[in-house]
Amino acid sequence: MQTDWASENLQIIRTIMERSAIYRRALAPLTVAIGLTGIVAAVVGHFINIDTPRGFVAFWLAVSVVCLLEALLLVRRQALKDAEPFWSSPTRRVAQALAPPLFAGLAAGLPFLIWYTDNQLATWLLVPGWMVLYGCALHSAGFFMPRGMKLFGWAFIIIGCGLAVVGINNAERPMIDTAHLAMGVCFGGGHLVYGIYLYFTEKSRNSA
Repeated sequence: MQTDWASENLQIIRTIMERSAIYRRALAPLTVAIGLTGIVAAVVGHFINIDTPRGFVAFWLAVSVVCLLEALLLVRRQALKDAEPFWSSPTRRVAQALAPPLFAGLAAGLPFLIWYTDNQLATWLLVPGWMVLYGCALHSAGFFMPRGMKLFGWAFIIIGCGLAVVGINNAERPMIDTAHLAMGVCFGGGHLVYGIYLYFTEKSRNSA
């Protein structure tokens, strides 16, 4: 039984390494789409004046669901394009790596939906918490994907820690609007920049 488990893991790792270029190509449109969604969501959140903790959390949890659906659709399209099964063993491993931190991020937002609060500092601190947890998810997935994904995850972790310090040092200011800005710049802008980087580096590789 142990030998079979080790053989299966070895085969999965070998398959992931063989498909690293394919995953890299799939990541470029995926991260660009998520980045644009994050930026648009931040603009919408600002202009329709979502300025309560409950509204902010509900809005961004809904945005996260939209981004997840975008990711699933784009990954499925890439799988069909390459004539591969969508829910393959490597895909399951990546999903399992992502699941715990993403679930923790959802759980962190639920109290804001269940119980009313007007504590804007707590809402602001949720943003770096989400960033750190998302960075941990990306770093975990990076063990099954190109090395840059781990670095991308570390970027979110470091940015999240920095945002927490900024929030604590500016606790007297209203923060919901700046929380939208932080999500748009860090989450949306970060994905957009990384996606553009992947697109041009992949284009350079193909030209070579």
